[in-house]
Amino acid sequence: MYKIAVVGDYDSIYGFAAVGLDICPVKDREETRARLKQLAEGGYGIIYITEKAAAELGSGLDEYREMKLPAVIQIPGVSGNTGAGVSGVKKTVEQAVGSDILFGGVGE
Repeated sequence: MYKIAVVGDYDSIYGFAAVGLDICPVKDREETRARLKQLAEGGYGIIYITEKAAAELGSGLDEYREMKLPAVIQIPGVSGNTGAGVSGVKKTVEQAVGSDILFGGVGE
C-alpha cells in the first residue's frame, strides 16, 4: 500500500495530519525540492503540494509529471486558490482523453 504525503507551508498542511496523512512542512525552494525528491524515492504514491510550493519549484515539478508514481497533485494553501491545481488536472485529463472535457463537449 502506498503512502500519502502533503508538502507546503505549515499553516496550509497541518490539518492533514488529523486524517492520517504525512505532513512535510517546508520553508523555501531548496527544502521543497529536497523533500519532494525524498518522498518520491520513499514509496509515496500520492504527494499533495500547495500551489505556492509548486510555483516556487517552477519547472522542477515537471520531472514528476512524467513519472507514473508518485502522483503529485497541487492543492490550494491558506493564501487562497490560484487555479494552478485545477489547470494541471485539466491538462492531464486532456492528454489522457484527447480533448477538453470542460468545453466543446456533446450538446454545446
